Amino acid sequence: MSVYLSRQYAALKPYVPGEQPRDRKYLKLNTNESPFAPSPKAVQYAAEAAKGLNLYSDPTCLKMREALADHFGLDVSEVTVTNGSDEGLYFAFSAYCDPQRPAVFPDITYGFYPVFAERMQIPYREIPVKEDFSIDPEDYMSDSATVVIANPNALTGLLLPLDAIASIAEANPHQVVVIDEAYVDFGNDSAVSLIRRYPNLLITGTFSKSRSLAGGRLGFVAGDRELIQDIEMLRYSSNPYNVNSMTLAAGIGALEDEAYTKRNCEEIVKNREDLKQELKALGFTVTDSKANFVFASHPALPSGTLYEKLKEKGVLVRHFRLEKIKDYSRITIGTKEQMKELLTKIREILEETK
Repeated sequence: MSVYLSRQYAALKPYVPGEQPRDRKYLKLNTNESPFAPSPKAVQYAAEAAKGLNLYSDPTCLKMREALADHFGLDVSEVTVTNGSDEGLYFAFSAYCDPQRPAVFPDITYGFYPVFAERMQIPYREIPVKEDFSIDPEDYMSDSATVVIANPNALTGLLLPLDAIASIAEANPHQVVVIDEAYVDFGNDSAVSLIRRYPNLLITGTFSKSRSLAGGRLGFVAGDRELIQDIEMLRYSSNPYNVNSMTLAAGIGALEDEAYTKRNCEEIVKNREDLKQELKALGFTVTDSKANFVFASHPALPSGTLYEKLKEKGVLVRHFRLEKIKDYSRITIGTKEQMKELLTKIREILEETK
């Protein structure tokens, strides 16, 4: 750190993304990317948009917002576009949290939430998840703080049903409830369907996972039009050209090719359920993940050891050092062939560690 850095950031601990090593070719199962290429239509539209990169992208993102509104059955005023869902979450923390309005979120969740809060000097409280890593909706019904919940949970994959989301929104009429739906497309119902019933409900989403656009950095926020006006005010006050022309075009192409997305998601769900069963047969404990990853622990194979030995064999998974989850590994779901390779390596490691 330089001697010029503002003191308010002296103790800031930045978010640590999943590693992206370049020293060799790896089977990457550590950052929850899609194993499938983007839709051909998304690629085509992006290539066409590249011809106009001498001009700024549309600051209103109107065509993309229209496509999202049509997809979700919303009005254009009920949705906006962000540079990945992280930017939407950042805007939500900025808009609805301050020293008088703290944030609350689970202690086991997406690691960016405490970073956002500390970056903005917002008080926050981490509510412990239950013994089985599930979230108790009753813990979020005090109407005293902005609620932020990843659903499915970004680490465990566990899902809160829509009636639980509705009950949380109803119990917090004076606070915004932010639902981070980065992983919702893998066999789950979106809470976007609830926003007209609950004007305090804000949904963030991404094209990184189910629509294979992690490198494009495209996200969105959906909610009551007044909430979206808040987000738009912050967007225009920071970077009105926040999404580039190629990414906007690719997003429209992806939405127009929903059949492609659906096929990919169905394969990932099938591979996820198959991997759960295979891991259980090998002695692993596995959460009932509803995302594009599994969260697994083995009594004879520490997560750190599994991570290191898999990396040696050319496979990357995610290991976390938090005390409560240090025995668990998060493994992204890939193709059937990739899952077969993963299981072969895990069997080898179990045999070697006997």
